[in-house]
Amino acid sequence: MPKFIIERDIPKVGQMTGDQLKGASNKSNQVLCDLNHKAQWLHSYVTDDKLYCVYIADDEQAIREHATKSGFPASRIEMIHTVIDPTTAE
Repeated sequence: MPKFIIERDIPKVGQMTGDQLKGASNKSNQVLCDLNHKAQWLHSYVTDDKLYCVYIADDEQAIREHATKSGFPASRIEMIHTVIDPTTAE
């Protein structure tokens, strides 16, 4: 399955408590389950006003469907073509 990075504009997300993040994660997981695993959440990076989420999914539409049903905006979706790191230079 292709890998995607999703930019989610969520004001003050960086100020959410652990319990709030747990609740949001539970909501996301439930919607993913309801989608019959057309998408899988790998991890997210939390900044002040955005989430950057990494997913594998059948296609971009599966990510959009998750965003609609979960209530978490998908402001931008990009397919990841490859990953590089410092060892790429070796």
